[in-house]
Amino acid sequence: MRLFVALDIDSEIRRRISEFRGQMRPYAPDVRWVGPESFHITLQFIGETEKVDEIRGALQQVRQSAVPLTFRGTGFFPNAKSPRVFWVGIESDERLQNLAAAIGNALRPFGLKEETAPYKPHLTLARAGSGRPRAVRGEQSAPGLRVVGIKLDGLTPEDFGSMTAREFCLYESKTAPSGAKYTKLNTYPLE
Repeated sequence: MRLFVALDIDSEIRRRISEFRGQMRPYAPDVRWVGPESFHITLQFIGETEKVDEIRGALQQVRQSAVPLTFRGTGFFPNAKSPRVFWVGIESDERLQNLAAAIGNALRPFGLKEETAPYKPHLTLARAGSGRPRAVRGEQSAPGLRVVGIKLDGLTPEDFGSMTAREFCLYESKTAPSGAKYTKLNTYPLE
């Protein structure tokens, strides 16, 4: 199974981001837009594994506080001049970093590498090519996402709302030509 750990978002924030996505989508028909049902904040990508039960058990040991989140602004990976990923920004305090680190530590026995780059929370709206922040050989940026960047340049950053995450989730990801489909396998409470 292909797994990842993430935070869900409140329905009202999901609705606001979805409306914004709908406004930007016509400017970039050359990219894959993430469906609102798939909006989430990835905390840890696990990848292919058969150790689902062991991972479930390890995640049950994670004890962290509820996490305040504000969804504000947008950006591009790797940057606005060569965009391949369009995202909504997420603001929080040290509790989000602590949660991501605790999950990473709990999953390290399963062969996950320690992250060298700092955790940069975001909610992906659209991807081009591989969708990775660093290009795969021969991969180009998306002209449509450059247009989106031009349209947003100089505007007040969008504020999509705030919430408190009171649980995190283990998901299965199944890839398909129409886009990835996510199935929630477990939820874990935050104190």
